[in-house]
Amino acid sequence: QVQLVESGGDSVQAGGSRRLSCAASGYTSSVYAMGWFRQAPGKERERVARMLVGDGNTYYADSVKGQFTISQDNAKNTVYLQMNSLTPEDTAMYYCATSRLRIGGLPPASLYNYWGQGTQVTVSS
Repeated sequence: QVQLVESGGDSVQAGGSRRLSCAASGYTSSVYAMGWFRQAPGKERERVARMLVGDGNTYYADSVKGQFTISQDNAKNTVYLQMNSLTPEDTAMYYCATSRLRIGGLPPASLYNYWGQGTQVTVSS
């Protein structure tokens, strides 16, 4: 099993930045990719970004390209999501998840096997 703990969520003014962290523990050698998702009230869970742990390839949803950056610190088994130029539309619960699927791109949430508890980001105008 893999345990994931997100942190870094907070309330922020529009135009501000936040960096989210996702610390993984447990059977991390089984993880091929880490992904970030978000879910706003009344909306479906949205794919945000994904990183292949081995080669560092990254993938982003069109809605966050150029605004968000996913990165990793292998020594700490931690993945980050740097979010800049935040708008109220970015308000959501942000989740990280792991995937064993050896594919690129942004697979749907159903293809991820372990999830964190989420961290809330609220952007006010």
